[in-house]
Amino acid sequence: MGMKDKLAQDLKRALRAGDTQRKSVIRMLLAAITNEEKAGKSERELTEEEILGIVSRQVKQRKESIEAYEKGGRQDLVEEETAQLSILLEYLPEQMSRGEIVAAASQAISEVSATGPKDMGQVMRCLMPRLKGRADGRTVNQVVRELLAGGS
Repeated sequence: MGMKDKLAQDLKRALRAGDTQRKSVIRMLLAAITNEEKAGKSERELTEEEILGIVSRQVKQRKESIEAYEKGGRQDLVEEETAQLSILLEYLPEQMSRGEIVAAASQAISEVSATGPKDMGQVMRCLMPRLKGRADGRTVNQVVRELLAGGS
């Protein structure tokens, strides 16, 4: 079953159960997918990987919103965004641990023969497609920076 089918089924369940939070998050996600499909000159079905990218962007937006609301002292909005985030995370593959990210980053560093921070771009270009949807880009960036700083 594809991601869109799973979302449609989950939306039906949420509607039947009266789960307004889940319903609104799934509708927002389906709308983002539809907008992406209609973007450009020709409409087309998105691949599962592209849909995961949309979910990842939504997760990133929620995390950034939570940070901003915490700084602004809006605990009510923090709680709402956190609830939405937990629902969105259900649609992503299991996230990698920091140790797994370090191992993947070390492998990418050796593959591109990176020697220091100046090679950050090469390492990230090699590494990010492999970790798409399974690791937070900010965490990956931080790990690669640490590894490259230690290697110089």
